[in-house]
Amino acid sequence: MAERLSPRAILDKLVSFPTVSNDTNLPLIEWVQEYLASHGIVAHQHPHETDPAKAGLFAHVGPDVEGAIVLSGHTDVVPVEGQPWSTDPFEVVEKDGKLFGRGTCDMKGFDALAVWAIVEGHYSDLKRPLQLALSYDEEIGCTGAAPLIESINKYFPKGSATIVGEPSMMGAVTGHKGGQGFNVHVRGFEVHSSLMHTGVNAIMYGAKLIEWANEMNAENRAKEAGPVAATFEPPWTTVHVGVIEGGTAHHITALDCRFGLDFRIVPDENRDDWIARFKAKVAEVEAEMQAVVPESHIALQEKFYVPGLMPEEAGEAEALVRQLTGDNAPRVVSYGTEGGHFQDAGYSTVICGPGDIAQAHQPDEFLSVAQFEAGQGFMQKLIVACS
Repeated sequence: MAERLSPRAILDKLVSFPTVSNDTNLPLIEWVQEYLASHGIVAHQHPHETDPAKAGLFAHVGPDVEGAIVLSGHTDVVPVEGQPWSTDPFEVVEKDGKLFGRGTCDMKGFDALAVWAIVEGHYSDLKRPLQLALSYDEEIGCTGAAPLIESINKYFPKGSATIVGEPSMMGAVTGHKGGQGFNVHVRGFEVHSSLMHTGVNAIMYGAKLIEWANEMNAENRAKEAGPVAATFEPPWTTVHVGVIEGGTAHHITALDCRFGLDFRIVPDENRDDWIARFKAKVAEVEAEMQAVVPESHIALQEKFYVPGLMPEEAGEAEALVRQLTGDNAPRVVSYGTEGGHFQDAGYSTVICGPGDIAQAHQPDEFLSVAQFEAGQGFMQKLIVACS
């Protein structure tokens, strides 16, 4: 019989793969697939639609029926370049009750526990199936989740509840804001700045869109928060610009201005309404530009979309996690996860995983041994609950 690795041994292996979002994750995916196969578990890859160096992976154990509990994690991690690490980021180092390494907290700790649970479930008399879902490109917009979910449902009976193992200190997180990002390119017309009225300064017109973001934030902050929004911090939809570039010289009207504009939308507000409002403002500014130089324009490119996770009324996934953990505290977060994609696809969804989100993306990222052990205890209880 093939060796049944401990969660720690699996974690050591997963962290050893430098699966930064810009690089391949295939060695990790292939290792997991081969490890599961050594135990008689068939796992399928979902290739990235355009990048052959990336793939997701999914597996099913237990009876071939609907109603599985899906254990969802992402395989990509953020870069380590420029960060002052005191250990090798791609080797798990245990020190002072902490497991240091890139991704130990976000979220290869949960991935390791999920792979372990799938193997343990395979050797148990499960009455309710478990499914594993490992994605790519979560860190750059959660773009790998939706196609992975579609593939899972083509191969296996549909699951009913999903546990997304983002770090939550093993508490149940029932909601998060949605995200919508755009790359904005304002194309102007260069003239000498002494004759700026005959040109189109892309930076100055781009600034009108950025000021619109400020106005929306002020408007949202001023209005009374609804019951769902009130649970978030901050309790309103935010519009943010964090990077801007453009211009040639101080005495030339800027030909180009590029920036990213992102929304974090409370889950009871309509994403399409926000997109429509933004595009209406873009059209208004573009018309002003074209009144001066008809060839000037504004181009929008969708950067990412992360559906919000709406707190569920009597949600199956939440009830299960609370039953297994004994946690009854209400929690929502303002960052996005792949949970919204699962909920959109018809799964009851909750976030619950080991570790503190404050350690994610940091130099010397770590997962406490206590949290990792709590995660293993959770998986053991989950297997019992499904047996």
